[in-house]
Parts: sequence; C-alpha cells; structure tokens
Amino acid sequence: MSGAAAGTVEARLAELGLTLPEVVPPLATYQPAVRSGVYVYTSGQLPMVGGKLPCTGKVGAEVTPEEAKDLARICALNALAAVKSVVGDLDRIARVVKVVGFIASAADFTGQPAVLNGASELLGEVLGDKGVHARSAVGVAVLPLDAPVEVEIQVELVQD
Repeated sequence: MSGAAAGTVEARLAELGLTLPEVVPPLATYQPAVRSGVYVYTSGQLPMVGGKLPCTGKVGAEVTPEEAKDLARICALNALAAVKSVVGDLDRIARVVKVVGFIASAADFTGQPAVLNGASELLGEVLGDKGVHARSAVGVAVLPLDAPVEVEIQVELVQD
C-alpha cells in the first residue's frame, strides 16, 4: 500500500478529497478517544456527518451493504478525528493496531466483513502500510440512534 509516503497524513486526506471532520460529541458519559502510553483507543464512532446520521436502519434491510460500506468509511474518518483530538497530529501514528466494527444487521445478513472493508480501505488509503491492522466485524441487533455501523480503532503512536 502507498499513501503515507506522499506527505503528511492530512495532506494525503486532501489528495483523496477528504476533510477531517470535527470530533463527534459524545452521546453519553465518555470521551471520544483516550491515550494510554503509546496507544490511543477511540470510542465507537458512528457515521455522523454534520451532526446527523446520513441514514438509519439495519444492513440487509433498510440499508444496502454498499451504503453501509460507505458509512464505515465515514466512521473511520471520524475515528481519525478523535485520535487527532488527543495527540494533535496524525503523523504521530506509528500504525493502526486494531479495528472493531459493529454492523446493525438484518437477521439473515452475513456480509459484515465486506461492510467493514469501508473502514479498513480508508485507513489503508490514508495511512499506507501504517493502516494495516487486525480487526473484528460483528453483527448486532441495534446500534445507538439506529445507526447501521459503528467503528472503533486502536492506534500505536511513534514513541517520543
């Protein structure tokens, strides 16, 4: 994968036509991201755009897998914004360690891994080899605000 070598992470985002959003405010009592040593853990990020969900419902019913994959990309972008809010500079990311995706699924939907590819692909496009990670894609009955997708990431920082 390429990407990170092209310049700073935010320059790469711009090359891709993406803008890092404002951090999505918490829906309850938690922080969008916390740092522990050289790791940053994000809370689950919904696909909020401008303070709203682009769509709601279950993947495989009201939401198509393709729409959900696009929503997972938004979740990953929101997660990067949460990381930046804690460390100040996305170039401090040494690598993405883990991605966990929750997909609100219709009873017969089994394509959770393909949906989560939206987040994984975005991280690879933006971070290059630093975006390669372990992950879990989990089907669930319902998510907050009836969101179709929620994604959390863990990143390791370059040691000071």
